[in-house]
Amino acid sequence: MVYKMVFHVDGGCRGNGQTGSIGAAAATLDTRYGNQHSHKTQQLSSYYHTPTNQRAEIQAVILALEWAQEKYRGLDTTPELDITIYSDSKYAIGCMTDWIYKWTRNGWTNAAGNPVANRDLIEEASDLDDWVKDRGSIQYIWIPRDQNTNADRYCNEALDEQENTQWSRTYYTDSSDDY
Repeated sequence: MVYKMVFHVDGGCRGNGQTGSIGAAAATLDTRYGNQHSHKTQQLSSYYHTPTNQRAEIQAVILALEWAQEKYRGLDTTPELDITIYSDSKYAIGCMTDWIYKWTRNGWTNAAGNPVANRDLIEEASDLDDWVKDRGSIQYIWIPRDQNTNADRYCNEALDEQENTQWSRTYYTDSSDDY
């Protein structure tokens, strides 16, 4: 038996790489009938790393892979996995299908000889990818942005929510000075 999962992922950042930037990741899981889906979102923490679009895109891949792992572990059987992840990020697709193999051979340095950006997230995604490959197969497929509308919408909703929460906290802090 094969357990098939199809995800669409998207990551985004507002204020890309700047102090105070916010980031979010989203993943949708298609139902077996293809016209409905469920979704998960995650806000990017700025505690260790300033959010960027690239970090958000890799985090979206991680979100989908963790979700696949969670669903698989909830099964009563251990079928072969067949996972497809669609993304409109050429960066995320390149990381997972091509560049990671070069970087590991080169000691995590890029073509310019510099340390690879986002290594922490790429390694995390790679570990999850290996977990899937031990149980079946996985494909990463680039799609145009207009074919990724649901994941994009959920990502933007998570960014809006984060932005509104941030504004509320700022407003509250500013208004508390009046007392």
